[in-house]
Amino acid sequence: MEVPVLETERLILRGHGPGDLAACAAMWADPIVVRHIGGRPFTREEVWSRLLRYAGHWEWLGYGYWAIEDRATGEFVGELGFADFHRDMTPSVEGIPEAGWVLAAKFHGRGYATEALQTVHTWGEANLVSTRTACIIDPANAASIRVANKCGYIENGLASYRGEPALLYFRSNQAA
Repeated sequence: MEVPVLETERLILRGHGPGDLAACAAMWADPIVVRHIGGRPFTREEVWSRLLRYAGHWEWLGYGYWAIEDRATGEFVGELGFADFHRDMTPSVEGIPEAGWVLAAKFHGRGYATEALQTVHTWGEANLVSTRTACIIDPANAASIRVANKCGYIENGLASYRGEPALLYFRSNQAA
């Protein structure tokens, strides 16, 4: 499946490609970026596997992650989208598209995550079969909690993922 290109005033959301490996690897290796996403930097090999997993989501499920580019500069900003990672967590969100987002540290605090997430939700309302989406957030990640709230997510309590607490949020897909 070809990944749809979505555009906002400041961003272009497009499918990942092999040429994104260097920028993605730099982002995922940054301790600032990963402090609330597992807490350890990812290797280049792990990031390559992540990119292949994104492509597989689009092929198998008809949804996935987009690479985010700055419209003015073409610079890699980060990535976001929907996935079903089959996480071993309680309660389970398996089968519910899980929204996720991550931006390179230099783009934090500019409203890009909210802008991009609102855009993928508009796409999701027209294209996802599910009646809702979920997201899990580290309780210490105040910035992502704000993004989730701005995008219509409602906290559903604590979940446990890899032995750590995570906030579980759901959002109704209005068009499903």
